[in-house]
Amino acid sequence: MTASLVTPGMQVSTSAKCAAGEGTIEVDGKIVATTIGMFSIEEGFGMVVPKKELVSPSIGDTVICEIVKLNEKNGEAMILAVEGKQGSIQPNHLYGQFFVTGIVDRYMHQTADAVRRRDVCRALIKEVEPVVRIDFRERDDCGVLHAICPPCGEILIAEQDGDWNVKCESCGYQAYRALADNYGAGWAELDQGASALNNSGKRWGSAAESMFGKGPSGRATFIAEDVREDGRERTYFKFEGEGGSGRGPQRPRHSPGCKLFIGGLPREVGTEELREMFGKFGDMSDCVVPTDENGANRGFGFVTYSDKSEADAAAAELDGHKVNGRRIGVRDADSDDKKGKKDKRKDPEGAKLYIGNLPFKATEEQLKQVFKGVATITGLNIITDNAGKPKGFAFAFVKEKDKAEEIVKSVNGSELLGRKIRVDVAQQKKRSNNNSNNSGGKPEKSSREMRAMREEEEDSKKRKRSPQSKKD
Repeated sequence: MTASLVTPGMQVSTSAKCAAGEGTIEVDGKIVATTIGMFSIEEGFGMVVPKKELVSPSIGDTVICEIVKLNEKNGEAMILAVEGKQGSIQPNHLYGQFFVTGIVDRYMHQTADAVRRRDVCRALIKEVEPVVRIDFRERDDCGVLHAICPPCGEILIAEQDGDWNVKCESCGYQAYRALADNYGAGWAELDQGASALNNSGKRWGSAAESMFGKGPSGRATFIAEDVREDGRERTYFKFEGEGGSGRGPQRPRHSPGCKLFIGGLPREVGTEELREMFGKFGDMSDCVVPTDENGANRGFGFVTYSDKSEADAAAAELDGHKVNGRRIGVRDADSDDKKGKKDKRKDPEGAKLYIGNLPFKATEEQLKQVFKGVATITGLNIITDNAGKPKGFAFAFVKEKDKAEEIVKSVNGSELLGRKIRVDVAQQKKRSNNNSNNSGGKPEKSSREMRAMREEEEDSKKRKRSPQSKKD
């Protein structure tokens, strides 16, 4: 077979033609490439020969990386190269994670106080499985090699000034970085490495502690003054208690009834999807789907309209609406009814039927066709799990309440997508009630309990043994 260039995720063949070899995997009978290279079939095996040699970092290797993500106590860097190894890095080793305690030999309040996004660093590989772990602290040649000024984009130079060890010559910005020996020198040999400016093991001075004490807002970066100097008055953030007395004015609140809470959102729905879904009802002043530290949504969101009538229209239209197989709930975010204290949703009118042995691919329209000409469907609900996957049964409500048994006989055993469905009148749940009017005031037993009691009684009769005569 003639070789052809493929990319990861591309289907290159099928299991009927060849088996998965090097650089490929089999997924549901499909042979899929896992790397960039040339695909060919040799001796019954489909293989992808990398166009560029692949390398994997090992424990103890040093890597050049770029900081791409920072959380309060940890961060992530994209590995650009493994020193001493030529080739492309495999996807499972492309990102290395680090903790704030592994950056520099000083107490750091946050990772952003020692490194920033887009900083180029050298790091030591500590672990490769199950994820790559990197460390900047153990060696002086590890740390930040190149950094740019956040306000203006100029390259920062290494210069000690109290708590700060980097400075921008263009706008005067000063900050702290966990510097590597070769910071700003490329591969040149230095008489004294820049890591000496890290002040390892020393306590922070008053300037740094003052900034750290103000929290994340105190670390905000302002654009350099020469970017906009047109005479307009400049306003800067002011902390409570600074330059004034008492608390400042509270943030303006939205009008009552304009903010909606949306619950039950599928995990794949984000802020933009929610905005598209609710945007047709009016102008929104705010729309957000909160996410966790991994970037996945938390299952709910908020939408704020400029007018209450728009919020009411959205709630009336979308409350109970199905999104990717899950029913969402929409209600007033300011309502005292936060935990489902609303009246229970009323079932549609008519007899309730249970439909079992359903194919997972069955749709509501296909189910309605089964009942066409036999009954009038007033409501239909295909039951799904939390992930939105059908469970194989459903409930239907038919208008002809007095003909429920006849309808069951007509459609029970009907074929749908190759399976014979089972239809029966849905059993109504009976709750125990000590104040009921039945004999003796005892709670009425359900049909399932009565059946279990009968089976137990029959079983006990079978176990009775005939009396045996005593031996002399």
